[in-house]
Amino acid sequence: MAKQFKEQGGIATMDPSALFRWLSSKVIGRIISPQRLAKRRQKFEKQRRANGEKYLVEYFHQVDDGYSHLAAQVLEPLRQRYDIELRCYLVTGPSGDNRVEPELLSNLSRYDASCIAPHYGLAAPAGDPVTSGSLKSSSSQPLRPEAIAQAQGVMAAILLEPSRAADVAKLISVVSSALYSADSAALASLADQYGCASAEQQQQCIAAGNDRRTALKHYSGGMFYCAEEWYWGVDRLHYLETRLAEAGVDRQPDQPLLMPRLAVEPGIHRDNGSLTLEIYPSLRSPYTAVVFEQTLKLAETTGVKLVVRPVLPMVMRGVPATREKGMYIFTDTAREARSAGVAFGNFYDPIGNPVRNCYSLYPWACEQGLGNQLIASFLSCAFAQGINTNNHRGLKKVVEQAGLDWSVAKTLIGQPGWEDILENNRLAMYEAGLWGVPSFRLLNQQGESVLALWGQDRLWLVAREIERQLTLDSAS
Repeated sequence: MAKQFKEQGGIATMDPSALFRWLSSKVIGRIISPQRLAKRRQKFEKQRRANGEKYLVEYFHQVDDGYSHLAAQVLEPLRQRYDIELRCYLVTGPSGDNRVEPELLSNLSRYDASCIAPHYGLAAPAGDPVTSGSLKSSSSQPLRPEAIAQAQGVMAAILLEPSRAADVAKLISVVSSALYSADSAALASLADQYGCASAEQQQQCIAAGNDRRTALKHYSGGMFYCAEEWYWGVDRLHYLETRLAEAGVDRQPDQPLLMPRLAVEPGIHRDNGSLTLEIYPSLRSPYTAVVFEQTLKLAETTGVKLVVRPVLPMVMRGVPATREKGMYIFTDTAREARSAGVAFGNFYDPIGNPVRNCYSLYPWACEQGLGNQLIASFLSCAFAQGINTNNHRGLKKVVEQAGLDWSVAKTLIGQPGWEDILENNRLAMYEAGLWGVPSFRLLNQQGESVLALWGQDRLWLVAREIERQLTLDSAS
């Protein structure tokens, strides 16, 4: 068992002391509180107005990242729409302990970008537009290393030429479009027109971008930074747009946002059992806490068969988590929860024994028909109610809120048998090309994958794909 975990993740090692668990929970809760956010924004806005400064939006472009390709297409429209200063950098992907499953991430970025691009009115990476299918059979083809190098050289040359500063946003999009449409002739023409920075110049340009990103305490590409807050790709751009609009720098306040929030909206059709929706949750995932009950509701509303396949938290699989990554995830989840109207933020870290103890009760809860309720109750207690699940008093609340009998549950805590269930789920998740939580997979009546995606912010796409599949079935 331990050997299997170590092959792709490692065994659980994170068991904080009671004091550290309490202290870290309090610190995170304070950092993500809406009151603290409001005070920070007020302070920033006061200083900005006093200094007569524009909003500075800094964008970090990763050439070989599908999400950056989508973000690049919005740079010029963003600059035109809002009275801002836009500054662009070239960066590499995550490195060190932030570099988790790089090959899977590269594949996912192209596939996921292809899936969501049509819904945002953007151009997808090369290949037929992907609206369904499995990640592993995505029609979006990998980028050629020589094309990546050439595109990176052209972008670096553009960024290093001061006279082109006003055109940087537009030109990054043009170069990215040539790269992701696999148009080698167009890429060569751009290199002739704008030049191609030397390898040394490219390294210097990227090092400057990486250094700036590190100084601002982030690790990923496709990111926007403005007014002490981070916004990931087109998915989070609506938060930035809303903030800019509230500050009075929207030149077209009567127009819809460039990249609006896409809501989870079930369609008009109801399934008769032809579709199966799998969700891979974890008991220590903030994003899972936000979306789990929404997923249960979507399945109930649409009639699809729901299969819940819990896995161990990533850090309990030996996947490292840096402080920068942890802080971004919690602050991002907090605003996602607020937007979705989901209770979140009164946090008491359940890492380690609380997770194991709850999972040890999971097979029994499933026998009672209350497995989903146990997961939902645990997530609510840990992420919304601030209950310490590391003792019997807290776990009793979890169990009873799920409608289970504590007098029976307390005799079953720590029983084996759950480990193999979770490991099989993890292997299935990896087989689908996924590794993080929560992940979703939609299967047709033949058991074939028609959609496989990672992230609570993809439930809207799952809902749309369910409706698309049901519409096709009704028409046939």
